[in-house]
Amino acid sequence: MPINIPDGLPAIEILRQENIFCMTSSVAEHQDIRPLRILLLNLMPKKIETEIHLLRMLSNTPLQVNIELMRINDRPSKNTPIEHMETFYEDFHTIRDEKYDGMIITGAPLGQVDFEDVNFWNPIREIMDWADRNVTSVLFLCWAVQAAMQHLYKVSKCLLPKKISGVYPHYLVNPLSPIVRGFDDIFDAPHSRYAEVRREDIQTIDDLEIIADSDIAGPCIFARKDGRQLFVTGHTEYEPRCLLDEYQRDLAAGINPEIPENYFPDDDPQQEPIVTWRSHGNLLFSNWLNYYVYQLTPFDASQIGEEMRTPLSMVSSHGN
Repeated sequence: MPINIPDGLPAIEILRQENIFCMTSSVAEHQDIRPLRILLLNLMPKKIETEIHLLRMLSNTPLQVNIELMRINDRPSKNTPIEHMETFYEDFHTIRDEKYDGMIITGAPLGQVDFEDVNFWNPIREIMDWADRNVTSVLFLCWAVQAAMQHLYKVSKCLLPKKISGVYPHYLVNPLSPIVRGFDDIFDAPHSRYAEVRREDIQTIDDLEIIADSDIAGPCIFARKDGRQLFVTGHTEYEPRCLLDEYQRDLAAGINPEIPENYFPDDDPQQEPIVTWRSHGNLLFSNWLNYYVYQLTPFDASQIGEEMRTPLSMVSSHGN
């Protein structure tokens, strides 16, 4: 089944060139099915680039998925044309009465900034509270993990001694969790951040479980046990050159960054990076759509936010 993308979104042509089955909203309107509604809150500066990364991940599923884009406020984006924002993005006040099967909140380059100094801190807190009542399952990525843990669980982020940047091995803590179904025991994932949520702080919260961890990068995947919140600290959606682009950006800014670890052959930035994380990234997103969205969400979308049904796949993963 295809991924349903708003008419005219630049990602459409790129995905079609990659033989990814997608259809426009105008065509999807004639489909007599109940597609999943996924809301993407895009906090990244380069919004078109982030859209493409995430839409690639969401396309690897037999489910039909309708994508809607939301921005945190109407401030102009320095890295995205205003015409793109006005054409494809909704403001929160226009969708707050809607119900969604799933929602993704992206990271943002704010790891070194105190939450109270983030100019949209109050709006995103309101959105996270709203999502708990109006979205079946929310996927938090990178900085959004730190923000959600602070607001929803009063767990503070911890600044790292230096930026963690590279591709790191992770091991499964709970291999029976449906979110990692099909994963190898050891898998790679890229990370790029200045802060973390500490393992010991996550473990103090009974509602949460760590699913995949790393001795170097820390917890990569953890979730609320009912599947309604999924936290991913790495960037399994990254394309091959994402860490390279960030490294070159930091060089140009005079930050003197370290070479991303385990990324270039022989740690040589003159060589092309080797991708070792793509298959697990695809599995992560398809498992989220299947087990945490499709199998949890009610057929009647108006019931989202009420008591959710718990599929056998979720119950068995926790040994109940």
